[in-house]
Amino acid sequence: MKNIILSILLVTFTIGFTNAQSKKVQTKFSIDKIVTNYLALKNALTKDETKAVASAGKTLYATFNAVKTNAIDAKLKKDYLDIAESAKENAEHIGDNAGKLDHQREHFVLLSKDINDLIKLFGTKQKLYQDYCPMADEGKGAIWISEVKEIKNPYYGSNMLTCGSIKKTL
Repeated sequence: MKNIILSILLVTFTIGFTNAQSKKVQTKFSIDKIVTNYLALKNALTKDETKAVASAGKTLYATFNAVKTNAIDAKLKKDYLDIAESAKENAEHIGDNAGKLDHQREHFVLLSKDINDLIKLFGTKQKLYQDYCPMADEGKGAIWISEVKEIKNPYYGSNMLTCGSIKKTL
C-alpha cells in the first residue's frame, strides 16, 4: 500500500513539475516577430517601394501593439516599454507616410536604433548584422539591422544600394 501511495505522489509531482516547466517555456518573451517585421520594412526601403514600406510600417506597429507585456521579465519590462514606445511611434509614422520616402527614411533611422536596443536587451536566435552608412541622417551616420551579409542600404536604396559596411554581427 505504501508503494502505491508513493508511486501516486511521485507521478503527481512529476506531472506538476512538467506543467510548471512547460508554462515557463510558453511565457518566455521573444522579439523574433518584431525583428521579422522590421526586416520586411528594411527590405522594402532598399527597393524604394514607399507603399510596401508603409504597409510594413503598419504591420510592425500592429505587432508592437499585440505584444503581451506580462510575458516580459519584470527587470526588463520598463526598458522594453520605453524602447517600444519610441519604436511604435516611428513605425506608425512610417506607415502613415506612403509616398514620402525621405520622411519614412528619417523615421527609419530612429526605428533602427530602437530595434538594435531591443536586440541588445533580449538577444536573438537569428544571425543578424548591424550595418552602418556614414552618409545617412544628414551626414551623421546611421545603423540598420540586416539578415544578410551583403550591404543593401535602406537609406539610399537604388541610388547607393551598396554604400555602407558591417559594423558587427549580432
